[in-house]
Amino acid sequence: MDHVEEQGHITPYGTFVKVWLLLLVLTATLVFVSTVFHDLLSVPALLTITPLKAGLVFFYFMHLKYERPFLKGLVLLVLVVLIIFIGLTFSDIANR
Repeated sequence: MDHVEEQGHITPYGTFVKVWLLLLVLTATLVFVSTVFHDLLSVPALLTITPLKAGLVFFYFMHLKYERPFLKGLVLLVLVVLIIFIGLTFSDIANR
């Protein structure tokens, strides 16, 4: 049996720093929107920014960008289903 050696993917530290800074900016944006525009935009901002942040973490820090397209599609499907269920929960609470 021949063992195929897996080659590691080298991501420059600058990429990680840029993604981390983007995550900080998105977090600050979410905090700003939820405090200033609490009644109007907090839930839509939460439902938009949080999955985006999760996608960045999956893609860069968990090295999903080096995986096969099928696995990427499954992760995207799970995030979309999560957004739908959270949105349905909020709409149920809002209509009570």
